[in-house]
Amino acid sequence: MKTISGAFLAGAAREDITPAVGTLLYGYTPDTVSTSVHDPLSVTAAAFRQGEDSVLLMTITVGDFGTVLCTEIRERISKSTGLPVGRIIAAATHTHSAPNVSGIEGWGDIDRDYVDRILFPAMEKAALRALEDLQPAELSVGECESKVGINRRQLNRDGSVDLGQNPWGCYDPTMTCVVIRNRETKKGILNLLHYGCHGTAAGRNHEITRDWSGIMIDRLEAETGVLTAYWNGAQGDVGPRLTNGKTVGDIRHVEELGGVAAMDALRAYKAAGVYAEGRLRLYEGEVRIPRKPLPPREEVEAKLASYRDPAALINIQRLEYAHYRAMLEEYEAGCPPYEDFVIPQTIISLGDVAFVPFPFEIFAETSMRMRAYAPFRYVLCLSNTNGYEAYLPTEDQIVRGGYEIGCFLYNGAHPLIDSADQAVVEGNLRLMEQD
Repeated sequence: MKTISGAFLAGAAREDITPAVGTLLYGYTPDTVSTSVHDPLSVTAAAFRQGEDSVLLMTITVGDFGTVLCTEIRERISKSTGLPVGRIIAAATHTHSAPNVSGIEGWGDIDRDYVDRILFPAMEKAALRALEDLQPAELSVGECESKVGINRRQLNRDGSVDLGQNPWGCYDPTMTCVVIRNRETKKGILNLLHYGCHGTAAGRNHEITRDWSGIMIDRLEAETGVLTAYWNGAQGDVGPRLTNGKTVGDIRHVEELGGVAAMDALRAYKAAGVYAEGRLRLYEGEVRIPRKPLPPREEVEAKLASYRDPAALINIQRLEYAHYRAMLEEYEAGCPPYEDFVIPQTIISLGDVAFVPFPFEIFAETSMRMRAYAPFRYVLCLSNTNGYEAYLPTEDQIVRGGYEIGCFLYNGAHPLIDSADQAVVEGNLRLMEQD
């Protein structure tokens, strides 16, 4: 842990990243073409400084960043700003109605033209502007209970799991608003909203949209006159609570649920209490997760032989095929030693508030366990941050199967151990408990 002395400063800036109509949209099939813009996409950068050190906390209204691409962009921003890569935190809001910057097997290729022409220049500009806007700051935190999300692992009578709504399942109901303002003038700098929920209310739509969170952001910003942005929390098993009883809808459901979220955001904002000067602390290190060994080669070869037309596969079926193909490649390479999965981690705390990045879609229970045991009053876990390594479920859900479990089990030749959730909880808690 590094404690930074000196006055606490904060700044924020937003840039537009809306693509042209006709851009492919990411999240379902790799051939969904946009036909209109419902609401603009954006990147928002929040900069914090104390003493000589600075950090950037960025939120981008895209689905999720491929890890290699996200690292490349963070390195480019590092060169522009002079900040170490680890001090640049890039989170995706996980809307399913934005261009593909993920590149995960089965969901299509990264839209490199969009990245180079629109996304990276805007991210770089927002980062530089936020750092230039640094001013003496103080913050306050408000919370409320929100039912915008619901557990989406719908449990059927026969025990199978589908994507839908599960009224018995876990979800995190806490919506948080971190209100940051100029310590001297009392003028607002940023309203930082945090809540865990998938951005799938629009369903397999053809409109470019930030999904339900865009409606929420715009309303709170209009009511307060302060730049407002959203960071997604533990949304791996949480979908939008839609009136159709499903986890996907259409653009009408975006507006409907967005209105509910806006009311909750206003309640969280109004619940903010006494302002205090921020205190920047950095907890840096590694979080390690062991991997599973390979199954017998004959089992891998038999599975690959069962696929009749691999080129026609998409989504989870394509990911599963790629999983077994990667295993066979390991055998053909002589089974070189495999290592733990390592997350280079930087946890940012601003007094009582800690931001914990995850390059996964983590399940709600993981976030709630972190909050219960961490030495901070407000622990804001960030999914889809600094990269994307598919889902990270809680161990108890693996036996039930379902879409998220398949993504977890088929991610690479050596998937993570079933108790990966415990490994990331313990690893992050150890970092935060450093003196």
